Amino acid sequence: MTTIDTDYLVVGAGAMGMAFTDTLVAETDAQVVIVDRGHSPGGHWNSAYPFVRLHQPSAYYGVNSRGLGSDSIDQLGWNEGLYELATVGEICSYFDKVMHQELLPSGRVSYFPMAEYLGDGRFRSLSGGDHSVDVRARIVDATYLQTTVPSMRPPAYAVADGIDCVPPNDLPANAVDRDRFVIVGAGKTGIDACLWLLRNGVPPERLTWIMPRDSWLMDRANIQPGPQFLERFQAGFAQRLMAIEAATDVADLFERLEECGNLLRLDPTVRPTMYRCANVTKTELDQLRRIGDVVRLGRVLSIEPGKVVLDDGEIAVDGSALYVDCSADGLEKRPAVTVFDENRITLQSIRGCQQVFSSGMIAHVEASYGDDETRNRLCQPVPHPNTDLDWLTTTLAEQRNQIIWFSDAELMNWLSGARLDLMRHMYAPLVGQSEKVRNKVFGLIIAGLRSANEKLETLLGQHLSAAPQTTQASR
Repeated sequence: MTTIDTDYLVVGAGAMGMAFTDTLVAETDAQVVIVDRGHSPGGHWNSAYPFVRLHQPSAYYGVNSRGLGSDSIDQLGWNEGLYELATVGEICSYFDKVMHQELLPSGRVSYFPMAEYLGDGRFRSLSGGDHSVDVRARIVDATYLQTTVPSMRPPAYAVADGIDCVPPNDLPANAVDRDRFVIVGAGKTGIDACLWLLRNGVPPERLTWIMPRDSWLMDRANIQPGPQFLERFQAGFAQRLMAIEAATDVADLFERLEECGNLLRLDPTVRPTMYRCANVTKTELDQLRRIGDVVRLGRVLSIEPGKVVLDDGEIAVDGSALYVDCSADGLEKRPAVTVFDENRITLQSIRGCQQVFSSGMIAHVEASYGDDETRNRLCQPVPHPNTDLDWLTTTLAEQRNQIIWFSDAELMNWLSGARLDLMRHMYAPLVGQSEKVRNKVFGLIIAGLRSANEKLETLLGQHLSAAPQTTQASR
């Protein structure tokens, strides 16, 4: 067994582990060892389907020190007029360049791919050799929010022999001469599969979309970087706070959020019960609405010759159909754990649905603050949402964090220059202003966030207190 000395051992070279390491190396003199079971940096992107793109602008993804893409505006397609969305090939290439052109040339990062972490600072390499890492500072768990894509596991339902059921990775190779496609799953992957088929000329009449839960969606136009979108971003932020303040209950809140354009849904007659941070353009939403055969009978239990059995019934399907399994959980909702805990850091979101930004900020807080009480106060986890009610809990948690950040002038200076922070364009212009002007504006925003949080707590309390009565009445 060989022994390696280092300051930090980062377990996982996915997007979160890379974002953390990038900021740590940029802001400290620390030595870092990265251990990853994959063959290349990038985590789940190395197993992703070939037509996947980011759902968020490339400008908000990757690591802080290096831009992803060219900051261009799409001139064609269903994302026209908005910032580019990186392809899976671009993302994998990007992380490879970050590793081999930025981190490793620093001389302070050692990278061990194809290695299995065994715990307690030990890992086993591809050759079978065991290594022990003597960690002077912390072990960083970058795998806690493990992303699972369909190609990484078999379907969670029974598939009879002779049924063609493939992950979206195999959709392009199996799509030719198919009369019917059945897409299983209503999350980001299911959306991508439907849009890919429609984009390639498959008539919507040949698609069946099994949708266990309808989802609230975000309008991608509301989260664009750059000064040309600043007014819309600020308006969306203000409208969200106003919708919260005016809401009389949870159902009314979602109606107001939809009315002001903060949230979208596929079918205006169906109330969504899911929220997973998926975002679309209104053009993409119009395309998805062309699909008439949407099955809302719960989850798939089994696919059998000529039919699909679901929680609440079954449907007949032609035996020659191609089933596309898009039902993997993606980014699972995990319970929050303490981020800074003695000799361990567990990377989690500290702003809703912004994992790479969160990882970079956690690294900055590790480097810039001297005690874990302060660090944890700044980095309260925001669990990844799953249900519609999680929109409220996620918003409440991230706004609590943002209030604390606004009160720290040095941290706000860092955030204003952080490439991955989607809010930087809103408050960066204030950094150069006088302390009086800056404090006045930040104070107004803080007051708005606090008031909205009080209302969210009230709405959640009302909803939870009413839930047992609803359950009793339904019996």
